[in-house]
Amino acid sequence: MPVQPAEHGSLAADWEPRGEADCRVRTIMDRVGDKWSVAVVTELTAGPRRFSELKRALPGINQRMLTSTLRVLERDGLVTRTVYPQVPPRVDYELTGLGRTLLDTVASLLDWAERNADGIDEARRRYDARG
Repeated sequence: MPVQPAEHGSLAADWEPRGEADCRVRTIMDRVGDKWSVAVVTELTAGPRRFSELKRALPGINQRMLTSTLRVLERDGLVTRTVYPQVPPRVDYELTGLGRTLLDTVASLLDWAERNADGIDEARRRYDARG
């Protein structure tokens, strides 16, 4: 069941520990909420991509991290990996139907970050100035 916080309530108060179910959700959040997973999902919104295309589109990611991220997303059913029998081998990665259900959430998160970037930068400057 989705957790919907009250307008001015606490999400933590609405999130009742549910034992194993809570652990499963936290594990999923750890995986899909990390920096590179969000970046890969965002890049795959444009359609299937080859590994090299993803690597070029994601500055700062190394081959090992991209491989690991794609494997986790594939294991969780968010990305498909299609191998084409040709020389040299061609492998495409694409969002699954389940992966596409993340797009509105990722778009909302990116929108929030863009709207609040100036305020966060200012908060960081104030914090750093305290020494």
